[in-house]
Amino acid sequence: MTETGPTDTLTDVLAGVTGSLPGAEDRPGQQEMARRIDAAISSGRHLVVQAGTGTGKTLAYLVPAVLGDVRTIVVTATKALQDQLATKDLPFLAERLSTEHDVHLSWSILKGRSNYLCLQRLHEVSEPTEDQLELEPMAATTKVEITRLKEWSGRTVTGDQAELDWTPTPVAWRSVSVGSDECPGADRCPIGSACFAEQARRRAQASEVIVVNTHLYGLDVASGGAILPDHDLVVFDEAHVLEDIMSDTVGVEITPGRFTALSITARRIIADDAPVRAVADLADSTREALAPHAGKRLPTPLPDDIVELLSDARTTLGRLSELLAAIESTNDDVKQRKLRAQTMNGRMIEQLEFARSSQEGTVAFVSGRPDSPRLEIAPLDIGPTLAEHVWSKRTAVLTSATIPSSLATRVGLPADGVDVIDVGSPFDYATNSMLYCALHLPDPRAEAFRPAVHQELAALITAAGGRTLALFTSWAAMDEAAATVAELVPNRILTQRDLPKTALVEAFADDESTCLFATAGLFQGIDVPGRTLSLVVIDRIPFPRPDDPLLSARRDLLGREAFGQIDIPRASMMLAQAAGRLIRSSTDRGVVAVMDPRLGKANYRWDIVGALPPMRRTRHRSEVEDFLRLITS
Repeated sequence: MTETGPTDTLTDVLAGVTGSLPGAEDRPGQQEMARRIDAAISSGRHLVVQAGTGTGKTLAYLVPAVLGDVRTIVVTATKALQDQLATKDLPFLAERLSTEHDVHLSWSILKGRSNYLCLQRLHEVSEPTEDQLELEPMAATTKVEITRLKEWSGRTVTGDQAELDWTPTPVAWRSVSVGSDECPGADRCPIGSACFAEQARRRAQASEVIVVNTHLYGLDVASGGAILPDHDLVVFDEAHVLEDIMSDTVGVEITPGRFTALSITARRIIADDAPVRAVADLADSTREALAPHAGKRLPTPLPDDIVELLSDARTTLGRLSELLAAIESTNDDVKQRKLRAQTMNGRMIEQLEFARSSQEGTVAFVSGRPDSPRLEIAPLDIGPTLAEHVWSKRTAVLTSATIPSSLATRVGLPADGVDVIDVGSPFDYATNSMLYCALHLPDPRAEAFRPAVHQELAALITAAGGRTLALFTSWAAMDEAAATVAELVPNRILTQRDLPKTALVEAFADDESTCLFATAGLFQGIDVPGRTLSLVVIDRIPFPRPDDPLLSARRDLLGREAFGQIDIPRASMMLAQAAGRLIRSSTDRGVVAVMDPRLGKANYRWDIVGALPPMRRTRHRSEVEDFLRLITS
């Protein structure tokens, strides 16, 4: 990277870059965030930054990272943010730095291996040889898709599925890709030198800024740094979900589908159907053993039926391992199928052994529905793992529009080595928004609560002329509200059941009189600026489920501090995320209405209200109705 000139200070460069954006405006929060990140890079102190909607946080961390001449990995929790960085923010920043400051920025996107076309798998399925076993029956439509993918393989530079202008079926894409648990590595593959996934890793090795998702970063942590390049700075964007995703990734998960996938891989190399069928049958055995425990935390030692399942599975996979080792062939494709099967089987055995042993500091539970249960072994405290593999090795910046108050403690950041700041938002919440708490409604646990919410919601929708996003903490509450309110207002009401998310949001945004009723899945990720969304209604304070297996174990560990360390921060963050759907630009105006009277009465209310944007507050519906009529007239 070319050094910037003596007058090219961080403030100058940031101002120059942001000044060329459409509708550029002064953002003090963005400038403060950039300065604090620059100081963190220099001092080596970690930084947690809450940066409200509209701050421009991506440029606030990218500019000091580039000027600081440190290799940086940006970690995103969602594909939407990763795509934004890849298609907008990084190309724009690279172009401005090059033309205005003679600074060359090299950057890349690195995804999990299954996102890339595997040339070896493509060769095997599209050009089978006489020495190969007959693969599982393939539908004619799948063969057509594989032909299209083969044609694309000659044109693509990256092999990234995201480049396609069409969407292959899952069956077709699985036929030409491999996961990290299956690939034996480029050094052991005859087409390894041309591997798209390996090329992506080489581009990452040569880049100053690498963008990955939180799951891939977690896999790198679990592998002791074997996946990602060495780096000086890590930026966790959307850091409010860091603890949950890291717990999922660093832990162990055993599902029926993993045995099914292993049996399919084994069938490509083993002619004898019996041992392959035995592996496939483990899927049903796993489902039957786990289903009665769905949604429950498991005791230590594990229940007898699960211990028996794990023991049987270990024995079956041990036999498979012996059969695979006995296969000999001079055919490269056969060798590769053998290696993939051995790799996948070996990693599954490792996970079974982990699950069978009593692991101190972990909790076992069964997640998912009874028809698709998953046995999970997760760390009670992700902090020590992150401290050993991340915080002690490099500077970290954690940022989000909403940061739980306990985040730094929960993820193990050293108290004497981290700064926590809030740079606010450039939006004028006090003028343009109002927070309404319906204090007169019954307690949410009372039978009269839901009917009262429906009447209140109908009155607010009428005042707003539609334009409402109503968010519920359960599907049952959403369904009941939609059915009842539809009889009370003339507006069209869409629910989360009606359409896929993208189409649902588009239908809502296209008609100002429409209302959208949704659940916790849409508390974040909806971006509808303008008058179309003038009212956000939340039925209850979104406390996490008291019977959540992992959180209940963590509550037990914390004792009396659990409510303040887990429940209040999570509820505050979720409510702030939901409220954040309202104001998406400097001209937006509207109301956030919370139907839960505990927000204005409970002794913890200020902890939650303090996490929300600085909106005007009222408990009088008449004030809300007047404001809604004013801004929507």
